[in-house]
Amino acid sequence: MSGDVETMLRGPGAFEVARRALEEMERHRVWPTALNFELWTHVVAAPDGALAREIARLIDSGEAFTDTVSDELAATYLPKARLNDHIRDAGDALSKELASVSKAIQTARKSSEVYGETLASASRVLDDEQDPAELRQTIATLTAATRRVHKENRALEERLEDSTNEVNRLREHLEQVRRDATTDGLTNLANRKAFDDELDRACDEADESGWPLTLAVIDIDHFKSFNDTWGHQTGDQVLRFVASVIGKMGSAPRVVARYGGEEFALLFPNETAASAFAVLETIRREVSSRMLKRRSTNEDLGTVSVSAGLAERRPGEQPPALMERADEALYASKHRGRNRTTSAEDMANAA
Repeated sequence: MSGDVETMLRGPGAFEVARRALEEMERHRVWPTALNFELWTHVVAAPDGALAREIARLIDSGEAFTDTVSDELAATYLPKARLNDHIRDAGDALSKELASVSKAIQTARKSSEVYGETLASASRVLDDEQDPAELRQTIATLTAATRRVHKENRALEERLEDSTNEVNRLREHLEQVRRDATTDGLTNLANRKAFDDELDRACDEADESGWPLTLAVIDIDHFKSFNDTWGHQTGDQVLRFVASVIGKMGSAPRVVARYGGEEFALLFPNETAASAFAVLETIRREVSSRMLKRRSTNEDLGTVSVSAGLAERRPGEQPPALMERADEALYASKHRGRNRTTSAEDMANAA
């Protein structure tokens, strides 16, 4: 869809899309930053797309469009287009580099052919009887040709070394771009897009191996009220704190991500619901045991708590169905008073 938006913005309807995007931003009191404009042009161009649906959900919930929210939306819904741009740019640079190296190799090949012809000619001359002056001239010619080839080979070696360094630099740059495109900027955890990809891969591996796979979702209790009371900057501080606690329990092969807003997701490859439940309880207790202080003023913020839900994957179960069962378990934790963990398996057994 990003490609369609780019095409639209270069076509005759570009000004209409831009105008409607600005009107919608003004109507919803969204500050007209460059990033917000990019997001809203995608909304106008693709009103039924995933980004448009998510923004509609945020508007309905009354959540403010802070820079953090915009960054999260961009990281979740726009990284593929940006990554493709970087890949295209790196590909262009690599093509130029390879063309330059190819030209240098062709020059060296021609030089070697000329040198070979010089050697053959000298051999024929040496086979014939000749006076000392002709011999000296032949030797001088061979010496000059040898020096020229040696110089050109050295230049080729240096060019190849420079090219190798440039290719390595491009590879490192693309790796950094890939990390940025799959990382949540606020918490440094994986973002939703990266987690969805990992969930797909983990489900495929579970089908092949027959090993268990458990998915958990974690939500900060009453986070909107906390944000309204203390402001978004302090809310970001709380998000980073909770992310750090969850992140400590999410080392590989587990996968942890900020899934959206104040919600996190945690994947447990080759672990049962019972094992994951124990981990989630450890997270929940640690979060609620900390007395938080506002970083800017050192005011006491009290404690925060989290609710969690988890589901162990059924054989052949698709990722959306697994996520839906984990979400239902999370909602059950919320309805039962929050600050608790609920297993979808326990819910099914109790039904």
